Amino acid sequence: MTVPVARKLQSAAAFWRQSAQAMLPLIFVVLCVLSLAVGAGGLGPEGLLRPTSEQLLILTASRLPRLAALVLTGVGLAVSGVLLQLILRNRFAEPATTGGMEAAKLGILCAITVLPASGPLLRMGFAIAFCLAASLFFVALLQRLRFQDTILVPVIGLMFGGILGAIAEFFALSQNNLQSMQSWMLGDFSRVVQGNYELIYLILPVVLLTYVFAQRFTLAAMGRDLAESLGLRYRRMVLLALLLVSATVSASVITVGTVPFVGLVVPNLVAIWHGDNLRQTLPAVALTGAVLLLACDIFGRVVIYPYEVPIGLTVGAIGGLIFLLLILRVRR
Repeated sequence: MTVPVARKLQSAAAFWRQSAQAMLPLIFVVLCVLSLAVGAGGLGPEGLLRPTSEQLLILTASRLPRLAALVLTGVGLAVSGVLLQLILRNRFAEPATTGGMEAAKLGILCAITVLPASGPLLRMGFAIAFCLAASLFFVALLQRLRFQDTILVPVIGLMFGGILGAIAEFFALSQNNLQSMQSWMLGDFSRVVQGNYELIYLILPVVLLTYVFAQRFTLAAMGRDLAESLGLRYRRMVLLALLLVSATVSASVITVGTVPFVGLVVPNLVAIWHGDNLRQTLPAVALTGAVLLLACDIFGRVVIYPYEVPIGLTVGAIGGLIFLLLILRVRR
């Protein structure tokens, strides 16, 4: 390939990257409007601009809380995925492939069993503790085994998550709480209403802290020896990252259930376009995560209208396909 042709291809690629980056906020706004308008008893443009008393009740009690939960869940899971990928130094790490979501469900079940009258905050505390313990165990396991093949890491993570999920189901069955567990098995935003989703706002300080420590997390991704030679307290940063991930995963699981693949797909797609500097890519990661969840939720609401497909199915199908393509890309 001649030098002029290569320069033209590089210029074209740069142009498309800039165009996609500029269009992303517009796509986000359009999807937010569609999310408010679409659904059983659709509001339409007039209902959004001049709602009646009944339409205003639908907006404030259901549509706006659902929109907030969608955006915050997408942002939080995408940021959690990029944090795990930096700490574990593996492109295929995310809460669903490291056992974090299953550990959070097990923590919630333990809280319900030990303290039946516990509120959402206490249950989330149990979920954070179990998720953090599982994450620390998984990190220690990877450091001990030292896999050379990057694809083995998510495979081991899925096996670890499967063990935790089996323990959770057995525990729920033995305590007659299996029906309660079903609400966390599959992500579903249809039950998000006013007064039943506010814990999801915990994701906001998590994202803020991630941005504040973004440069240090990027240094931690270089490895323990190099990071410590540059003056970074490596173990503290790893613990902070896992704590932020555990808080995000617990808030999302207790509010809407399990939503897989967001933390895996979004950081990889953003890294292809923008690179790996967390401080620079974090806004794009957060916005892309929100756009992905909004698009999947809207699709799930219209594909069998007036009924609704849980977002865990739509995200799982789309995310699984992209996951397969990413594996094939790495193999090449």
